[in-house]
Amino acid sequence: MERIVNLHIEKLPEGFYLATSDNIQGLIAQGRTIAETIEIAKDVAKKLIEAQEEQIPKLKMVADSFDYPLVIGV
Repeated sequence: MERIVNLHIEKLPEGFYLATSDNIQGLIAQGRTIAETIEIAKDVAKKLIEAQEEQIPKLKMVADSFDYPLVIGV
């Protein structure tokens, strides 16, 4: 079962990226690229959901159709 977790990603002055989420308390991930940061955030989110399943508010299920922002480095 897949759920939607909204991430907020910001570029830090040091050049790294930081991801946090209002959906899952305690979700913090940092990486060298946006893609790396998202991958780390996925792992962290999965572990937090498994550990705190009862305490995390109901996350939206992935619908048959949804929008996804595709980030392309050029």
